[in-house]
Amino acid sequence: MNTYKIASIPGDGIGNEVIPAGIEVLKMLEDGFRLEFEHFDWSSKRYVETGRYIPEGGLEKLKRFDAIFFGAVGAPDVPDHLSLWGLRLPICQGFDQYANVRPSRVLPGITSPLANGKDIDWVIVRENTEGEYSGSGGRVHQGLPEEVATETSVFTRRGVERVHRFAFQLARKRPRKHLTLVTKSNAQRHGMVLWDELFYEVAQDFPDVKTERILVDAMTTRMVLKPAAIDTVVASNLHADILSDLAAALSGSLGIAPTANLNPERKFPSMFEPIHGSAFDITGKGVANPIATFWTGALMLEHLGEVKAAARLMRAIEAVTAKKVFTPDLGGSARTGDVTAAVVAAL
Repeated sequence: MNTYKIASIPGDGIGNEVIPAGIEVLKMLEDGFRLEFEHFDWSSKRYVETGRYIPEGGLEKLKRFDAIFFGAVGAPDVPDHLSLWGLRLPICQGFDQYANVRPSRVLPGITSPLANGKDIDWVIVRENTEGEYSGSGGRVHQGLPEEVATETSVFTRRGVERVHRFAFQLARKRPRKHLTLVTKSNAQRHGMVLWDELFYEVAQDFPDVKTERILVDAMTTRMVLKPAAIDTVVASNLHADILSDLAAALSGSLGIAPTANLNPERKFPSMFEPIHGSAFDITGKGVANPIATFWTGALMLEHLGEVKAAARLMRAIEAVTAKKVFTPDLGGSARTGDVTAAVVAAL
């Protein structure tokens, strides 16, 4: 029997409500394998108390896990750039989780804000370790009239080429075999042009995958007006971050959208997280939607090789959404525990 060691990092806000719900559901799926969860209190509370999100030697300890089950980071009493760079980005960059994968589709029973929302069946691949979030830049003459702040996007041939190759491999596995490159190479004439050039270099190795290129501003209109024209998408760190949130909203709610932060070569553990963030406006009210965490758990099971268990979990999720057991973000009155109990019952 395979035993998988999972690091649980609920983090901040509703992460502490949805991650326990996710673990409860995942433990129901143990059949021929076991999931061993170890809990880490890395959070903004810890940062306020100790000055660090990740304690000394923390990343080294994480390396021995098979996967990381992550909630959210961000708190009202800590500036967002400190929390993001204190916890999530050190894990993504430190473990070379360069492929951020975000599937989007309208689950049974859920209504998209789009009249043609049923046409949404997308996977957005986001470059996850460099680009606009590389951390390169600085500020000088702070507080003075001539203050200057620079934020430099860093694109490397290796970084761009490998995420393109990952996206092509993913697109090849999907029925439509269609990959859309999203850039802004008309205005960003260096890094984004490199993205375009490397995309078509890699495309030569995947003649069976249909390709197209579209500018990011035009992509936002296509997502709203012609969702059926999109299948698999690859984009830079910033562009895909924004587009994937739009995709989640068009699918019905940020509360249902999952994410996988993958190190495809499996040299390091990959990290799985719902995309909704810490949502302090509803923290402690018991109404956070756990569906995104459950779907994220299914992505984790797939990555671990437990494909049957992942499919079983998705069937249970869809059975529950079809019955409209909805939290307030989907227009319902169910609580986090109600949705969790319904998925457990479906399993």
